[in-house]
Amino acid sequence: MQNIIPQDIIKIQKKLATFEKDSRNYKKYTKILAKHIKSHTMKKRVNSHIKTIENVEKIEKTTFEDILK
Repeated sequence: MQNIIPQDIIKIQKKLATFEKDSRNYKKYTKILAKHIKSHTMKKRVNSHIKTIENVEKIEKTTFEDILK
């Protein structure tokens, strides 16, 4: 599994680097960046949970089939 940083986050980081620290725009873009990162990590967590559930279901299915044999 690759940890690829989405383009929108990279663009925001580049823009953020152009601002002076503690300026109005710096604070604004920091909040925007935090929001994008949060949604990105939530998507990754949801996908991870889905994969885990699918693996557990596969294991339960194969175990059940082995019991019936």
